[in-house]
Amino acid sequence: MSGMKVWPISRTNRMKPAAFLDRDGTLNINRIGVYVTKPAEVKLYACAARALRLLADKGYRLIVLTNQSGVARGYMSLKRSRMINLRLKKLFMQKGARLDAVYFCPHGPEDGCSCRKPGTGLLREALKDFRTDLKGSIMIGDKASDILTARKSGITPFLVFTGEGRAQMKKHPAALKGVRAFRDILSAAHSAADRTKSV
Repeated sequence: MSGMKVWPISRTNRMKPAAFLDRDGTLNINRIGVYVTKPAEVKLYACAARALRLLADKGYRLIVLTNQSGVARGYMSLKRSRMINLRLKKLFMQKGARLDAVYFCPHGPEDGCSCRKPGTGLLREALKDFRTDLKGSIMIGDKASDILTARKSGITPFLVFTGEGRAQMKKHPAALKGVRAFRDILSAAHSAADRTKSV
């Protein structure tokens, strides 16, 4: 079972690095254990749009990879989940930031899919659509699953302390050992911007 694209995108032959981004707790304000089930519940972190603009200016494609098990759990329909992601895109556009694509996994932890992070299925779907310089790419998220997906794929992981970041450090010390951690996505974006000078 594969992940879902939120909106159609054109395949491109241009090779670029990507910033693979988690959604809830990284871009969108999220309370631990509370699902975002309506478009109106999407609330961007104040620094998120600025972070995306910085990453784009440094040559990164901006691709969201998000687990949305609320669909499998019956908290929202597949259509509603798409609407939520389109709302995310719209809010960023209103702030002068652009997402290149969003891929989401609608399955639950017990479904045995390959797309749910820490699986690499969502990322592989993105690689089919975009020629990506993996060595120069990064992944930013607030969960151990984001970090593990990045490490499996040879991508540099950044953990953010928004969302579940701090709690995850305590819960998964082995999985997160040695990971670079940042206050928020803007701090991570500044580090990524500095990184492009030496990649």
